[in-house]
Amino acid sequence: MSGISFGSLTFMCLIAFLVWSSSIETCIARRGKHWRQSRYETASLSKKKGKGHIRHNYHNGGSKPKAPPPPSPKPKQDVPSTPPPQKGCSDGQQSNVFNVLDFDAKGDGKTDDTKAFQAAWAAACKVEASMVVVPAEFVFLVGPISFSGPYCQANIVFQLDGTIIAPTDSEPWGEGILQWLDFTKLRGITVKGKGIIDGRGSGWWQDAPYEDPYDDERKLIFPLNSTAQEMPPMPVRNQLNGKMPTIKPTALRFYGSFNVTVTGITIQNSPLCHLKFDNCMGVVVHDMTVSSPGDSPNTDGIHLQNSKDVLIHSTNLACGDDCVSVQTGCSNVYIHNVNCGPGHGISIGSLGKDNTKACVSNITVRDIIMHNTMNGVRIKTWQGGSGSVQGVLFSNIQVSEVQLPIVIDQFYCDKRTCKNETAAVALSGITYEKIRGTYTVKPVHLACSDSLPCVGVTLSAIELKPLQERYHLYDPFCWQTFGELTTPTVPPIDCLQIGKPSNNRLQSDYDVC
Repeated sequence: MSGISFGSLTFMCLIAFLVWSSSIETCIARRGKHWRQSRYETASLSKKKGKGHIRHNYHNGGSKPKAPPPPSPKPKQDVPSTPPPQKGCSDGQQSNVFNVLDFDAKGDGKTDDTKAFQAAWAAACKVEASMVVVPAEFVFLVGPISFSGPYCQANIVFQLDGTIIAPTDSEPWGEGILQWLDFTKLRGITVKGKGIIDGRGSGWWQDAPYEDPYDDERKLIFPLNSTAQEMPPMPVRNQLNGKMPTIKPTALRFYGSFNVTVTGITIQNSPLCHLKFDNCMGVVVHDMTVSSPGDSPNTDGIHLQNSKDVLIHSTNLACGDDCVSVQTGCSNVYIHNVNCGPGHGISIGSLGKDNTKACVSNITVRDIIMHNTMNGVRIKTWQGGSGSVQGVLFSNIQVSEVQLPIVIDQFYCDKRTCKNETAAVALSGITYEKIRGTYTVKPVHLACSDSLPCVGVTLSAIELKPLQERYHLYDPFCWQTFGELTTPTVPPIDCLQIGKPSNNRLQSDYDVC
């Protein structure tokens, strides 16, 4: 009995040992499998980090890993390739640089590149913070074009380093177009670079009809030579490419846009205004140039209307009309460190034409140099208008050979005749300080409305000396102008009425802005 028991016990122990040994091998095998898998995963991660760290291990019967996916293409180089740029880069990321040459622009100054510019803009419009590139050393002939929103992405840059020229034949302009290069309804648009926008406007100027508006301050200027014509002769009509339309285009306009910047570029020889902002908010213009002849008709440098929060500085403006023109609907405008001339000075207005209401407020013009201009700093309004101009400062204006340095004209009329009307745009809180230099016709001309005199006109540190050249010289003139002299002036401005008018009419609700 005991022998059987001992043998049974021995057999059972042997069975238990074999089972235990099998369990240990299985566990070790599983641990080895996990270790090999872990090492492969580590190698895979190393492969992603760089080829220098890859070590393949195909030993011990391990299967060869699957081929890796094809490598991604190399990143986009500085010079973009031209699979359709609107589709973005081939690395799966969308391009944000759109060179007009990639859209078949020729840039030879002869081929019409309008469609190429349209295509480049359409592509850039879809990408936030994109850039349209107009490269240097090319001349692009571009007809009337609109770079428009409102569905474009924000913060587009128009990088202008080449030259854009306007057509000089009448066909692209049809019956007449108001804008040439037109940016509309955009959020964050910057036009910058070292390039040129050339309106080639001489054909338009030569075709200017005799009925075109002219600067009414000519009525104050009488040449010493009595045989000289009051109005300059009209230029000889252009015979090169036929008569241009009577409607002339502005070279560069921004409409209904927010956060607009223009810097670095040159705009020259526009048929009409060079640079216009209409219904814009948050405008910055700096370190740019406007250039056209002093006798080019109605070629304002920078024209503002219905625009707020505007900063213009460090800019050179030479043109045939106002260097800067501030129209109705403008407020919070700051203009400083600007060179103006030739031209008609810096003007608020004209305002109130055709019995319209005009509202202008909080305008500062300071640290300006003017040379050989018709006017210096001026406010001009039409009879019959309404509304107001208030809160205006003209400070530290250096004038040289300026015909009329300080002007308020509430009888402005750019036609042959205008009827007398009692309604007027109300002017108040106008300050002229530190206006110094030389004049050639009249130092001060302040002509205010009979029914609504100017009030709060302050003159301080005025030092203007006559320089007789070709015109009769006149003493300062004031009419219905009330305010104060805070310092002695040169020459004495005794015509300013101190204080307020005794019968100052209150503005009606329609007058108030």
